[in-house]
Amino acid sequence: MRKLIWGLSVFVLLFSCKNPKANIDSFSAITAMVDSIGVREGESLGEVPVEEAPQPVGADELFDDFVFNYATDSLFQRQRTIFPLPYYNVDTPLKIEKKYWKHDPLFAGQTFYTLLFDSEDDMDLVGDTTLSSVQVEWIFLKTRMVKRYYFERAKGMWMLEAINLRKMEEDKEGDPSFVSFYARFAVDSLYQREHISQPLQFITIDPDDEFSILETTLDVDQWYVFRPTLPADRLSNINYGQKNEDSSSTKILKVNGLSNGYSNIFYFRKRKGEWELYKYEDTGI
Repeated sequence: MRKLIWGLSVFVLLFSCKNPKANIDSFSAITAMVDSIGVREGESLGEVPVEEAPQPVGADELFDDFVFNYATDSLFQRQRTIFPLPYYNVDTPLKIEKKYWKHDPLFAGQTFYTLLFDSEDDMDLVGDTTLSSVQVEWIFLKTRMVKRYYFERAKGMWMLEAINLRKMEEDKEGDPSFVSFYARFAVDSLYQREHISQPLQFITIDPDDEFSILETTLDVDQWYVFRPTLPADRLSNINYGQKNEDSSSTKILKVNGLSNGYSNIFYFRKRKGEWELYKYEDTGI
C-alpha cells in the first residue's frame, strides 16, 4: 500500500515554490475571505469543458491517491466537488456556485507537505482504506486561522462537501497552545534554543550503512548544525481520524518532501507547562 509521499510523487514536477502564498479567489460575493480558496489573481474563468457524471475510480480506495488526482486534475476536481459548495466564513454561511469555482491545488503548490499527530500510533491511519471521512487543513500560523476541507466517501466516491474557515481558539492564560508555541519556535532561534531537550534524541540514516538507522543524541549546538528549515507561515494537515486535541501534551510534526525523498519528523512534548522538542528524526534519502 502506497504511502502519501508516493501517492503525491509527481507534485514537485508541476510545482516548485518553496514558500508559496495562499492563492486568491476573485468572485465578488465573498471577495474578502475567499482569498485562500485557490483561484489565482488575474485568472479568467475561460471555457469549462464538458463534464461527465462522476464515476468511482481506482484512486478512491486510498484517500492519498484520490487527493493527488483532486489537486492536480481540474476536470476531476470539478466532478468531485458538490455544488453549490457550502463555505463557512467564520460565522457567515455562504455558497460557492460552480461557475465561480477555480482549480484549487491544495498543497500541490509546495515542495513539501506536513502532517500533525498526537501519538505515533495515529500515524498508522495514513494508509487506512476503510475511511469514509477525511479533512484536509491549512493552519495559518500568523493569522491563527484554520481552513478545513471536508471530504466524504459515498457510493465508493470521495467528494468535497464543504469548506470551513474559522479562527483558532484563544490560548488560555499561561498555557500556550502547540500552534502558538510552534509559530515562535520556527522563527526565533533564541526561543528555539530554550525549548530543545538536552540532549536531543536524534534518529538518522547511518552514514556508513545507508540501510541501517542510527540512534544517537545531539546537544543544542549540534542541533543548529543539523536542523532543517522549519515551515514558518502555515502548516498543512490531513486528518484521517487522528484526534489532534488541543489538550494533548505531545505533538508530532511530520514534514515530507514531494518526490524528493525528504522526510523529517519532529517530536514535541509539554513538560512543566512548557513545550520542547525532544526528538528529531531525519531518515530522508
